[in-house]
Amino acid sequence: MKELWDVLRPEEQIELQIRRLYQEHHFHLYQLNSFEEFEGYQQQRNFFKDSTIITFTGNDGRTMALKPDVTISIVKNTPSGERRKVYYVEDVYRQDRQEGEYQKIRQVGLEIIDNISQQDELEVLRLAWQSLALVGEGTLDISHMGIINAICEQFPEEERDQVLKALQHKSSHAMDELTQKYNLPKEDSENLGKLLRLSGKFEQFYEKARRLLAALPKAQAALDELKELHDKLTNDPELSSLIRLRLDFSIMNDADYYSGLVFQGFIKESKETILHGGRYDLLLKRQGKSQGAIGFGMKLNHVGEKTAPKDSEYLNIALPKGRMGDTVYQLFTKAGIASEGVFEDNRKLIFVDEKNKLRFFLVKPSDVAIYVEHGAADIGVVGKDILMENSAHVIEFLDLHLGECRIAVAACNDFVEDESRPLRVSTKYSNITRDYYDGIGRSIELIELHGSIELAPLLDLSDVIVDIVETGTTLKENNLKVIQDIAPSSARLIINHATWRFKQARIQEVIEKVRQEI
Repeated sequence: MKELWDVLRPEEQIELQIRRLYQEHHFHLYQLNSFEEFEGYQQQRNFFKDSTIITFTGNDGRTMALKPDVTISIVKNTPSGERRKVYYVEDVYRQDRQEGEYQKIRQVGLEIIDNISQQDELEVLRLAWQSLALVGEGTLDISHMGIINAICEQFPEEERDQVLKALQHKSSHAMDELTQKYNLPKEDSENLGKLLRLSGKFEQFYEKARRLLAALPKAQAALDELKELHDKLTNDPELSSLIRLRLDFSIMNDADYYSGLVFQGFIKESKETILHGGRYDLLLKRQGKSQGAIGFGMKLNHVGEKTAPKDSEYLNIALPKGRMGDTVYQLFTKAGIASEGVFEDNRKLIFVDEKNKLRFFLVKPSDVAIYVEHGAADIGVVGKDILMENSAHVIEFLDLHLGECRIAVAACNDFVEDESRPLRVSTKYSNITRDYYDGIGRSIELIELHGSIELAPLLDLSDVIVDIVETGTTLKENNLKVIQDIAPSSARLIINHATWRFKQARIQEVIEKVRQEI
C-alpha cells in the first residue's frame, strides 16, 4: 500500500488526506456535473463580478456554463428546510483579472446547510484549521460581518462600497476622507483608523479591538462571538500548532452574501489567499430558502509545488523605474529604512541593501502591482491610477502623497458635446474610462492609446481624452482643458496579502518610519 501512496503527487496525497478528514466528520461527498445551466449563475451575478463565466449553447438550445463555483450549485439543489452536510473536490473555472485568460482551479471544500449553531461554526473552523495544517504552516484569519456592517452604518448607504474598500485595503487615508466628508467626531474617526490597521494574534488584539468598538454595541457583540469561538478552538489539543488564529477586519469575502463569521486561510508556501469561508445565510435567503449555511473552499492548485528558496529575512520591495522610484528610495533613506548608495548608476534591476536586509526591484510602473499581488515582491509603491485600472488584489496601506495628480477628462477649448452619438474617448486607462462613463450612463467609443494622448482630439481622432493631469500646463499649451475630474491619484504603498500575515512586524516598522516622514 505504501508503494501506491508514494506514486501519488504531493497534492494528490493531501487531497486524499483531506477527503478522509471530512468523511471522519460525517460529511458526504457531493459530485457536480461539469456543466450547469447559466441561468442559475446569472441570478447570482454579483457573486462573480470580478470574473467572466464561460458559456456555450447546448444541443437543446439552453445556455450552459462551465461551473465557476460549487457553493451556488449546492445551494440551488438543496430544497428549502432540508439539512445538508457535504464536501466536494471539484474543478472550477475562473478568469484571471490580469491576463484575461481562464484558469482551471482545483478546489476542495465543505458546506453545512441547516439552522446553523455555534457547534456547526466550531466544526467548520476546526476543519478549516486542520485542512490548512495538512498543507503547511500558516494562519487562519477571522472576522465577523456584524462588525463590518456596524462600521458601514456610520456612513450613508451610498458610501457602503467605499467603506468596504477602505476596510479591505486597510486604507486609513481613504477612511479619513470619508470621516471628514461626513463630519464624524474626532474620537470616532481615530478609532476607525486604528481598527483598519489592527491585525494580529487574536488573544493579543481582542481587548484593544473591544475598546475601539465601544461606541458600536452590535460590533462588540459580534466580537464577543468570535472570542467564544477563539477560546474553544485554542483549547482544543487536537489542532496543530502550525496554524495561528488571527483577528483581521480586512477580510470580509463577499459582503452581499456573508452574514456572520468570515474567515480566510494563508500558508507560507503560497503568496495568495488559499481558503475562503464563513456564514452565508444571505445567499440562501436570496434564493427563498429558510436555512442558514456555513462552509469554505480551499484551492489546491499550488499545493505541493516546489518553490524557489527565498531568504525570508529580506524584505522584497518593487519600485517603479524612473523619477518616482528614485524619490521613494530617497524617502526610505531619509526615514532610516534603507542605506544610502544602494542604487548604483548602471543597468541593474535588483539592488540589495545587506545592512538593512532589503532587496529592491526596479520594474515598469504598471507592473509593480502585479509583482506584489503574485508575491514576487512583499511591498511596492505604485500610483493610484494604476491600482484603479488593474484592480490588483493587494493591500493599499498608505498614501505617500508623492506624484499627486488627478485622472480627468480633457477636450479642446471649443469642445461642444454631441449627445446624439457615442462619445469618442482616447485613453490608456480603458477600465477606468468604461467604469466612469458606465456610471453616468453615457455610451462611448473607446480608442486605446499609449502615448501622446493629447494629440487625439487635435487630430479629430477622438472627442475627448482620459489621462492623468498634474499641473495642466501641457493641456493649456495645446489648447485643451479639463472638463471633468474623475479621481485623484498619488503614490500608494501596497502589500501582498499573504506576506502581511508572515512579515507583519517588519512591514509595520517600515510603514511607521515612512509615515513619520510624510
